Amino acid sequence: MKTHKITVIGLGYVGLPLAAEFAKKYPVVGFDINTLRVGDLKQGKDKTLEVETEDLKKVLVTNTKESKGLFITNNPEDLATSNVYIITVPTPTDALNKPIFTPLVKASETVAKVLKKGDIVIYESTVYPGVTEDICVPILVAQSGLEYNVDFFAGYSPERINPGDKKHTVTKILKVTSGSTPEIATVVDDLYKSIITAGTHKAPSIKVAEAAKVIENSQRDINIAFVNELSKIFRILDIDTKAVLEAAGTKWNFINFTPGLVGGHCIGVDPYYLAQKAIESGYNPEIILAGRKMNDSMGSYVAQETVKMMIKKGATIKGAKALVLGITFKENCPDIRNSRVIDIIKELETYHVDVDVFDPWASAEEVKHEYGFDLLCSKTEISNNYDAIILAVSHNEFLKMDIEKLKSPIGVIFDVKSLLPKEMVNGRL
Repeated sequence: MKTHKITVIGLGYVGLPLAAEFAKKYPVVGFDINTLRVGDLKQGKDKTLEVETEDLKKVLVTNTKESKGLFITNNPEDLATSNVYIITVPTPTDALNKPIFTPLVKASETVAKVLKKGDIVIYESTVYPGVTEDICVPILVAQSGLEYNVDFFAGYSPERINPGDKKHTVTKILKVTSGSTPEIATVVDDLYKSIITAGTHKAPSIKVAEAAKVIENSQRDINIAFVNELSKIFRILDIDTKAVLEAAGTKWNFINFTPGLVGGHCIGVDPYYLAQKAIESGYNPEIILAGRKMNDSMGSYVAQETVKMMIKKGATIKGAKALVLGITFKENCPDIRNSRVIDIIKELETYHVDVDVFDPWASAEEVKHEYGFDLLCSKTEISNNYDAIILAVSHNEFLKMDIEKLKSPIGVIFDVKSLLPKEMVNGRL
């Protein structure tokens, strides 16, 4: 392969930053099935806020014949001249926490229709070990008529995007790479090495690279589950968890994690992929699932503890007013996917509490579509005299608000993220 012409399938939080970086050196086609997303990107607008408008406009081109640059499209025919295809579609789970492969399957089918001899297909989507070669590659073979590792090749390089993080951007995070043959592994590694300033790590096989990705987030999930359990214990013992963690953190080898809600499209989802594969292989993954169970319980726990505090203050729970601050899955980021704040809201509603939700980062339209309620997007929409205020997400904007003025004389404040001064709140994790 003398020259690389790249197609990136899926232009979300992972695909767009990657495509924009490759476009500085190579001709890149960015493909997405979302016509609204494609329209916005062609104008240089990235609603995920991962790529600045100025940076995106610098790499945009209007045709596929340029020597470098990013051509945005939703037309599969525009992919035909590429020789490297990078698939970055999401890998969600269903209501039973089982992997949903539909986006991967559809993306593989799209690529298969234009696959040619000598092409390489690289997957970045998070999967359990074996998915690339056992599920995706057979689709490429069946629909292209080409022979694997003879006519075309595969690679896997797990994404490590941290939404909203402007410090650890795509080029500054070391990249794990792999290929379906030793020679292709080198080609894939060299390709990523050409843009990743932090360097690369060439894994010995695609399965090793797949496994590395799922244990990265499973490890964080389990560690957070541990401190979430500590938070529950210390709350019973009337001990401040944050103070305990600060004291323990003075030991040189203590690993600092903080309690909280675990959502998003990585830590809150990826462990289920590994658990599913383990179960299929005849092993029951006790620690992984225990961690998931603990972390998935935290939203309802916060709501229940808030109701207890309200009762102690003399509030009438039925018909009480509550304000939840934040709906995105993490701070200073517009991503609402798999936000566990919804668990707080739903649990409060079981007590017949009227809940308002304010988030200056989230899209009201997306929240309505995803979760079914009307979001407050401006401070002017916020009422006052709330019986409970729950700070669920630590957006910078919330530090500038006079939260105490919003509560009733007997109102309580629960600070999930320990963002506010301890003396200002009635409870925190």
